[in-house]
Amino acid sequence: MQIVKLNDKNIQDEHICCAFSDKKCADGYQKKKDWLKTEFKNGYNFQKFDVRGKVFIEYVPIENSWLPLKGKSFMVINCFWVSGQFKGQGNGKKLLEQCKSDAKNMDGIIAISSDKKRPFMSDPKFLKKQGFEIIDEAPPFFKLWGLKTNPKAKFPKILDSAKQGVCENKKGIVAYYSNTCPFTDFYTNQLLRDYAKSKNVPIEIIHLTSKEQARKMPIPWVINSVFYNGELVTLEMKAQRHLDKLISP
Repeated sequence: MQIVKLNDKNIQDEHICCAFSDKKCADGYQKKKDWLKTEFKNGYNFQKFDVRGKVFIEYVPIENSWLPLKGKSFMVINCFWVSGQFKGQGNGKKLLEQCKSDAKNMDGIIAISSDKKRPFMSDPKFLKKQGFEIIDEAPPFFKLWGLKTNPKAKFPKILDSAKQGVCENKKGIVAYYSNTCPFTDFYTNQLLRDYAKSKNVPIEIIHLTSKEQARKMPIPWVINSVFYNGELVTLEMKAQRHLDKLISP
């Protein structure tokens, strides 16, 4: 297997690993590609193996990251996914090595994860095994992991505004999402909106469309998040049965 770097010339012919077989997410899949084409100009990287599967890594210099972080000269890992038959073969380490290579003139690499393995987040056990350490935290469970390549460098931090853990609107469901993931558009604008209607619960959907808007998030996460009466209840994109366990109108 070979690693392929996506760019604005090959992206229309290459798949982006997630949701390529899910017809419900076709619009979101194209919106993710459109988002990537815009962000490539800002140094965004999407590296994947040349196979039909979920085995890829995405990263960007902190100066152009959408995450609410403060710092400089660090590479920020966004999505990092190795699944199915591709696990346990050293593929994750190879992808991380590619990230390290692209960050060789920087001070290190960071990634937002958690206290344990959670959907859509990098695996904290893997990060720890590769030498990362927890360098900052935000409620309710977010951890900023970091790896220095320059021992004298100062680690980045999560913005104070992203350590609130709650959103301003305390009535009903508030959902934030961006097109950084192909699943978010269908889940938020159809499944979640239909769910709120069926439960007669007010809903506010906030589509993050710029770095400036995303960096004002009350949590250090911009892919997808669902709050209920102001409290964060899930980052996952699941249907009614999952939400029923979290939301009690």
